[in-house]
Amino acid sequence: MADFDYIAIDTRGAEKRGHVAAMDIDAARTALDRQKLYVVRIEPGSPPVARGRPLFGLQIGRAKMNVKQLTLFTRQLATLNRVSPLEESLRTITKQTEQESVRGIVALVHAGVVEGRRLADSMAREPKSFPALYRAMVAAGESSGTLPTILDRLAALLERQAEIRGKLITALAYPAILAVVALGVVTALMMFVVPQVVEQFDTVGQELPLLTRMVIALSDFLVGWWWVMLLAIVLAAVATWRLLKEPSIRLSFDTRLLKLPLVGRLLRDLHAARMARTLGTMVASRLPLLDGLTLTAGTIHNRRLRVASDDIVDAIRGGGSLSAAMRRAGVFPPLLTYLAASGEAAGRLDEMLERAADYLEREFDRFTATALSLLEPAIIVVMGGIVATIVLSILLPILQLNTLAGG
Repeated sequence: MADFDYIAIDTRGAEKRGHVAAMDIDAARTALDRQKLYVVRIEPGSPPVARGRPLFGLQIGRAKMNVKQLTLFTRQLATLNRVSPLEESLRTITKQTEQESVRGIVALVHAGVVEGRRLADSMAREPKSFPALYRAMVAAGESSGTLPTILDRLAALLERQAEIRGKLITALAYPAILAVVALGVVTALMMFVVPQVVEQFDTVGQELPLLTRMVIALSDFLVGWWWVMLLAIVLAAVATWRLLKEPSIRLSFDTRLLKLPLVGRLLRDLHAARMARTLGTMVASRLPLLDGLTLTAGTIHNRRLRVASDDIVDAIRGGGSLSAAMRRAGVFPPLLTYLAASGEAAGRLDEMLERAADYLEREFDRFTATALSLLEPAIIVVMGGIVATIVLSILLPILQLNTLAGG
């Protein structure tokens, strides 16, 4: 298909400019006529190219929508599309959007719809903002004539995923900040306080206690070789990152990660809940199960779970059932497998997957709340113990001197 630039007049007498994709110029005129546009001029052109802000004189691609922006866009489109045509809904969102980058993306989608493209095809022009799974569900809604309902389900799915992501960040943020502050305090004591105190013991002429000598040695190492430690940490991080780029190493790492006593179960249940909710939404949207599984597998970050999902796709393609394939994979929670089997038997797979996701997410909430309540005091106790050790190492020589002076 070719692209044609046009200038036309709509039924209100307003001038409209744009481009339309068609087999030839006659087909392009026909497409514009169907949109009740009077063609003033039409000529071969090219599709618009996403423009980005120049960086050091170079052009970069258009910034993509983040998860929050995509969720808001989906909810707005789902609401507006129930009371107004799709083209008008997109135009309204374009006018209401404050962020320039998002406005440009929505405007490009709107232009595609005006040209006669399907919404999913128009979104495919911005694949970074609209993932393949998202576009597949939109296409299913367009094909079945239930686009507003599908958009509502998509918005609910994105909002629930954002809620879980927010809970995970909240659960990890405070302990992480507490640990960083504790490490900073201990490092400051070792590098700035201990050396000042040590100077007072240089003229004593007595052998210092073992604990004091150990703390002084560690302090001298931090003061003299801190850059070596920093460099070693950076090199280790870079080496780990490069190693995890290797598929076999990443698969082995993710497999071991899932076998950890507490963290492994948390990661498994979190990934399983996300997969179950996404797959349940897609099945409820009348998307074929095989297509839904294929697209859902691409959203899983853990390589072991992704390989298991790919195996499930192959098993179902060969005539197997979803629950049996999950059971053979051996990495999914038993509850998910059981509810999937019940859903298949009762013809209510989407509902059972949603219930499994709800249960796993509640388990995640309880686990993180319990872990957080235990982790915070543990960090405080460890920090207090380290500080107490440093203070004790300083006090021991002073007590030793007092003993000698009293003797």
